[in-house]
Amino acid sequence: MTLSIGLSVNPQDPQWLELAREAERAGADSIWVPEFWAYDAFTPLAAIAARTERVRLATGIAQLGARTPAMLAMSAMSLQHISGGRFILGIGTSGPQVMEGWHGVRFARPVRRTRETIEIIRMVTAGERLRYPGELYQLPLPGSAGVAIRSRAGACPVPVYVAALGPANLALTGELADGWIGNSFFPESSEVFFGPLAAAARRAGRSLSDLDRVVAVSVEFTEDIEAAGRRHAAGYAFTFGAMGSRASNFYNNAFARQGFGADVAEVQRLWAAGDREAAAARVPLAIGLGTNLIGPPDVVRERLRAYRDCGVTTLRVNPVGDGLRECVAGLETLLDLVNDVNGENDANSTATPGQPRLASRPRGRLSGLAGQDPPQGVGELVRPGGG
Repeated sequence: MTLSIGLSVNPQDPQWLELAREAERAGADSIWVPEFWAYDAFTPLAAIAARTERVRLATGIAQLGARTPAMLAMSAMSLQHISGGRFILGIGTSGPQVMEGWHGVRFARPVRRTRETIEIIRMVTAGERLRYPGELYQLPLPGSAGVAIRSRAGACPVPVYVAALGPANLALTGELADGWIGNSFFPESSEVFFGPLAAAARRAGRSLSDLDRVVAVSVEFTEDIEAAGRRHAAGYAFTFGAMGSRASNFYNNAFARQGFGADVAEVQRLWAAGDREAAAARVPLAIGLGTNLIGPPDVVRERLRAYRDCGVTTLRVNPVGDGLRECVAGLETLLDLVNDVNGENDANSTATPGQPRLASRPRGRLSGLAGQDPPQGVGELVRPGGG
């Protein structure tokens, strides 16, 4: 296994389409398009599919509840067909602020909704007649004139990745999904996420290695590590203070499980009190540095090894830099470092039998400041999933 790099492309950026083309040329493995309360994720991916040949294309992420499961399956099949089999359907539950405020859909039973949506998508994309007696979705609708229908497109399998942070949704992802989309992630505490994923995968008769494990990071090449880390940490104030209610914030819960409970609670309190500068200053520097790739190339290379060795397979990055040329240059630097790290893994694979072999596989994300444009996690769907 090797690390792979995926690039997050925001259609609100002036040169987003050219950036996607340059990312493929540079050697990125995948292109991810976010969906929050601006553009949808599918239409830009169709444009990218028409202008690229190799790179994989993923929603990062499509909001459950914004579409019926059948409509989600149809959109996924369309992109799989248009792209020649390069599409990945990344999904997540979002949160009540967006689902109830923007889409007018009740945010209820998110883990159950995720399960039923995946099962319905799998039926549709397998070319099966759609009969589904779920708790949230019953198809055909009981007491209606509806009939069980089979897609006229025929079978068109689509890999499904789930954005998940909470234990219940992590377990569901380990059981059913083809990949996991995560953030709020420290390589040093990866067991918080990989433990539930692996346990559920084993119960389902498979293993953690069956899932592509995608983690979002920001990347900033700089000699002033502390100043950059401070900026990235400050960006998390929005995530901790505004991405959820005082009673429920999946990001805060994820950081609490990794030892930052008191810190994020205080940031949330300051944000709610209206003191946003104090909230930004209160985010620990360790969060800014630990969840991102910050520093000169040698430091970033070491962090890449940490992600590889803990079991991450894909790093998803946002573009950083002033203009297309600088963004592409930063991506190329990152890809060179990933190739170095993967080369170490290749050399290790030829070691004498009985010696340990490193696991790795590149995927990444170049980004501006965490919590900005969109805020950390917003591209994942505001909340990657609860439970």
